[in-house]
Amino acid sequence: MDLRFHEYPTREALAEGLATGLAAVLATAIDARGAATLAVSGGSTPRLLFERLSQADIEWDRVCVLLVDERWVDEDSDRSNARLVRNGLLVGRAAKARFEPFFIPGRTAAEAAPDLSDRFAVIARPLDAAILGMGNDGHTASFFPGSEQLGAALAPSDGASVVAVEAPGAGEPRVTLTLPLLLSAHFLALHIEGEDKRETLGLALADGPLEEMPVRAVLRQESRDDLQIFWAR
Repeated sequence: MDLRFHEYPTREALAEGLATGLAAVLATAIDARGAATLAVSGGSTPRLLFERLSQADIEWDRVCVLLVDERWVDEDSDRSNARLVRNGLLVGRAAKARFEPFFIPGRTAAEAAPDLSDRFAVIARPLDAAILGMGNDGHTASFFPGSEQLGAALAPSDGASVVAVEAPGAGEPRVTLTLPLLLSAHFLALHIEGEDKRETLGLALADGPLEEMPVRAVLRQESRDDLQIFWAR
């Protein structure tokens, strides 16, 4: 994969630059086929990005927003990525977007995964844009080191678009979009901030087992022409 590295002097500048690029991608998709799909990651990193992107002057009522992955918790939880998206991105102009959350009350992640896989295969293929994050353990999406479900998430034998995941570093059970679905995105980006993440990226780009740092599954892809990496201190 040809990695395209974008370095910004501040996190605010990164958020502005990436939001501008995403808005252009979504607007182009809307012009071409009347709709657009955007998959976003949770955690603390995308908060500024969400703030800037929510102000974009595009036809948000034609945009479907979904998560790259989710902790299997109710939206009342501070750990919920859906809660972060509703409060941080789906405001202002972007309040008109359609949001497709993962969590289904009363069911476990493993129980819900097959139905979610069927639903998201229709909604999300192909994605117009997908924004990935990365943990200092080398995980991205919910592709965690030590997960028994890692193989199924990276190369689902049944063509699943969503799988349930448990791993030592994951905390709660999770669900995640699978790697083939993420790689279908017309615009695929890795959004990282801080010197620690730059160091982690360097380790991930070095030789070593994929299972040790699953983000390598994205970084080493030859099926894609490019991966955009956005970084700021």
